Amino acid sequence: MAPYVLSEPYVAPTMDVVTKRDLKNQQPTVFEIETQPAADPVAEPVHEPTSKAVAQSVPEIAPETTEAPIPPAPATASPPKRRNGELGYFRNEELGEPIHTERHMRIVVCGAGASGLCFAYKLQRSFRNFTLNVFEKNPDISGTWFENRYPGCACDVPSHTYTFSWEPKPDWTAVYAGSAEIQTYFKGFATKHNLWQYITVNQQVTRAAWDDSTGEWTVDVLDTATNTTTRHVCDIFINASGILNNWRWPDIPGLKEFQGTLLHSANYDTSVDLTGKRVGLIGNGSSGIQILPAIQPVAAHVTTFIRSSTWVTPLRGFGQHVYSPEERNAFENEPGTLLAWRKQAETNVNLIFPMFLKGSKMQEVTRKAVTKQMQQKLQDAPELQEKLIPDWAFGCRRMTPGEGYLEALQKDNVAVVVGNVARITTTGCVSQTAGGLEQEHALDVLICATGFDVSFRPRFPILGRHGQNLQDLWAREAHSYMGTGAPEQPNYLHFLGPNCPIGAGPLVGAIEAQADYMLHWCDRWQTDRMHSFTPRRDAIADFAARTDVFMRDAIWAAGCRSWYKSHTVNGRVSALWPGSSMHFFEALAHPRHEDFDVVYRGNRFDWLGNGFSQTECDRTADLAYYIRESDAGAPFLSKGRIREQLTKSGTCQREVEDDNDDGEEKEWKAWC
Repeated sequence: MAPYVLSEPYVAPTMDVVTKRDLKNQQPTVFEIETQPAADPVAEPVHEPTSKAVAQSVPEIAPETTEAPIPPAPATASPPKRRNGELGYFRNEELGEPIHTERHMRIVVCGAGASGLCFAYKLQRSFRNFTLNVFEKNPDISGTWFENRYPGCACDVPSHTYTFSWEPKPDWTAVYAGSAEIQTYFKGFATKHNLWQYITVNQQVTRAAWDDSTGEWTVDVLDTATNTTTRHVCDIFINASGILNNWRWPDIPGLKEFQGTLLHSANYDTSVDLTGKRVGLIGNGSSGIQILPAIQPVAAHVTTFIRSSTWVTPLRGFGQHVYSPEERNAFENEPGTLLAWRKQAETNVNLIFPMFLKGSKMQEVTRKAVTKQMQQKLQDAPELQEKLIPDWAFGCRRMTPGEGYLEALQKDNVAVVVGNVARITTTGCVSQTAGGLEQEHALDVLICATGFDVSFRPRFPILGRHGQNLQDLWAREAHSYMGTGAPEQPNYLHFLGPNCPIGAGPLVGAIEAQADYMLHWCDRWQTDRMHSFTPRRDAIADFAARTDVFMRDAIWAAGCRSWYKSHTVNGRVSALWPGSSMHFFEALAHPRHEDFDVVYRGNRFDWLGNGFSQTECDRTADLAYYIRESDAGAPFLSKGRIREQLTKSGTCQREVEDDNDDGEEKEWKAWC
């Protein structure tokens, strides 16, 4: 049985009063897991408050191990005594320190994509006295934009809306930027804000377990470069691993028998040259729609296998366009130009929510307009119109601009096969029509744009209270707390979990809202002397029930096969929020503490401390800050007035929707 070895000396906190006091300013402990006798392990030193602890060890974790006893603390000199009442000191030390004293907080984040970087930035900006470790399984950061390198891979919303709200990028090269350029944005963001100090790459989280007796998570991390595993202890565990990152091969007989080049869109080998090759492309989701127009000009022949119809939405007014030097210069140097463009684009995104409601005027008009566009694009291929234009609601599946896709389908070197791929042979694919007719297609290269495991079931065990594994709890259906919390998982929060607003508005805005919500709980943990916070089971059940009632009248529940419903036609809508993105922002802005089981360390009012305020202890603070000449500009206290002040209510005037609009003439824009 492999022993745990302390990879750094343990320093016990000073405990000069009762034992129920917090372990204040405790440094993070990293345990190495040895599978054979070894010399004294050496870990990178921990630097408070922004360390990343990386130990060196060996490949596997023994399933059952015990921790080595903690050595006694070395003797330390006692701090000089203060007089009673001196700068926040009260000699009744059992009461602790002044109110809301910030104890040391250890956080582990799984993933360094957009979500993990957003959290790290906001934590660094607002908090002190913390240790943060961000573990990224890939050799580089940026998540999906590192992993997805297939031909044509690009953002499917305008690039200027795919940035953090406070961090524009004036020099995007095009309306829809490619994956490499988006990765450059996130890497540049990490560098600019000194976030690399928290990040370690090639570190794959393999297990996380909660210990209720200590109120801590232990997180096992595999170094994929050295095949060694380390164990890290933290107070709060943040899962920012994302949704679309656990790619999978299609379940087609004979896949492994194919003797040509086999590729997956999410694990694409960019060294493969398709010039002059016979290429098969399975799938017409977002990835497949981007791949086809990129490979059609170079391949000798492309056979694209399509299982079902889909809406392809070239956006009027936002077609692909390479920005000229003059345009980029205006974005960079003309004050207000880029901000006005971004706000207009974001406003258009936030206006489309009614489109996702059955029977709405916007759904009716948009469906008619997109149908007309597709018919015009396919006017020389009436058989493709019949096969590709859906008979289900517009927006039931995620839409994509599909620049050049409909045109590529009609090229002489492209064959469109509608139906299932029955099996794969050593030399190609065998398709099968609805009538059972089979045909073999000879191929040199087969690209599977067949998506991901979108079940929300974690890729690694997450063992919460009483050892309850989130993999098991979410094996059949994933029910979350407002897309951010999970059942029986204390001090655990995740980005873009089940029932988040990932299909009806700005995605990055939703990530920012979740980061703010998570940091609210981090602040409470740090200043309220909490042991743990766990979403209540009944709150999770009520949220799921309320969500299901909403989805009855949403077009996402219409008769299409979608990953929003775990690749089913009539299954539960588990991926989307029951409302608009702006509805999500307002919902998370006011955390509901009554929906959580909150456990404190000691008396629930220990956070009151010794009677001194933090203001009295700050020699630079205004001790009469609340005295003013008038109440003008003071923050409001009701949700309604707070919202009006935040959103500058009264400063804008939107056009009233035209009841006579039939979708025939009006310029329109839509994102999903």
